Amino acid sequence: MNSKIFEKIVGFEWDEGNKIKNLTKHKVSQDECEETFFDPSREVQKDLLHSIGEERYILLGYTKYKRLLYIVFTIRNTKIRVISARDINKKERKLYEEKN
Repeated sequence: MNSKIFEKIVGFEWDEGNKIKNLTKHKVSQDECEETFFDPSREVQKDLLHSIGEERYILLGYTKYKRLLYIVFTIRNTKIRVISARDINKKERKLYEEKN
């Protein structure tokens, strides 16, 4: 997907519940989530199954320490709101590596 969705983005908006859930359940910090959006080889696609009420997207990208993450997010006004973040699974990793 074209990264034009990021053209008007000025930052991130965090829901405290999601931030804590990502850290406690998946050991993914807020900083790690944000790092993946700056990965030049990131992959972004629409989350067609979960885009009810608002468009959701899936991002596969690396942190600066080379941790490959699966991020679900939405865009609210000019900010990215991360819904969930976790390590990528084997099947997703294979698809990501085939594209890159």
